[in-house]
Amino acid sequence: MAEKVLVGVDIGGTKCAVTLGLPQGDDILIKDKSRFPTTDVDGTIAAIKAGIRDILARNGLGVDGIGAIGISCGGPLDSATGVIMSPPNLPGWDNIPIVRILSEEFSAPAAVHNDANACALAEWRFGAGKGTRNMVFMTFGTGLGAGLIIDGKLYTGTNDNAGELGHIRLEEYGPVGYGKSGSFEGFCSGSGIEQLARSLAKERMQMGGKVSWCPDGDLEAITAKTVALAAREGDALAKKVYEISARHLGKGLAIAIDILNPELIVIGSIYARNEDIFKPLMDEILSEEALPLARKVCKVVPAALGESIGDYAALSIAAGIV
Repeated sequence: MAEKVLVGVDIGGTKCAVTLGLPQGDDILIKDKSRFPTTDVDGTIAAIKAGIRDILARNGLGVDGIGAIGISCGGPLDSATGVIMSPPNLPGWDNIPIVRILSEEFSAPAAVHNDANACALAEWRFGAGKGTRNMVFMTFGTGLGAGLIIDGKLYTGTNDNAGELGHIRLEEYGPVGYGKSGSFEGFCSGSGIEQLARSLAKERMQMGGKVSWCPDGDLEAITAKTVALAAREGDALAKKVYEISARHLGKGLAIAIDILNPELIVIGSIYARNEDIFKPLMDEILSEEALPLARKVCKVVPAALGESIGDYAALSIAAGIV
């Protein structure tokens, strides 16, 4: 591999990953990957450095073979200065200059973006958004993060806070997401769906009814996945949970369409795995709520990169440097 490789670093709350990618025209070939637990700050940074050296050695490369290093991490962070600023899932990571640390260690250019923006770059460069100029990406996982591609560039706002669609309040009351009751994230995330499901299940059980997907009455055991499986089997209460989420997904997307006028909205994780459950009612609400001319030019599609999106996300940051 004479061509310089890209290194992706994904820093998560419980685990990290280092990925090695080789540019191939408009694509990236993922050559190798390693995972390891996230521990304390110093231990994790040491493990990232060791992970990069190990993955290079396994592929017959030295440090001089690195073209760029891309770092994906939960926010808040400052992408301009390359500093991680106390993410809630990374205790102790207070103003850590991660870009300087890795750039100096490996004598290679580096950059960092929050994970939603990194995933937006990945789907735009290599996934469902390839070839678009105005795209919105939404995570729809444990939470609801978003990244914006506007006029062919990632838009992060004045201080990296653009695209926080999950914080939009859709109802005065409702499941809590992003520190706000009734928010977009409250209705459209794994944790929000679980809150909805537990509330409806509790109502049913308090009236003496049975809930097939909560047979032992343990509300905390309910997950978005178990409810989705029950909905697919025709369970009326499970279907109601996803109908509530789908309606609010349509409401939230209509706001994004009216404000940003994108040509494409790409949605990952739970939506991508359950598009058939969400799409009919979501489309109905979009037709009612969004401006017709803006809705006409905007497609809503599931993310294309699947379980590999985290790998492509960090590598997409590196590709942007090159």
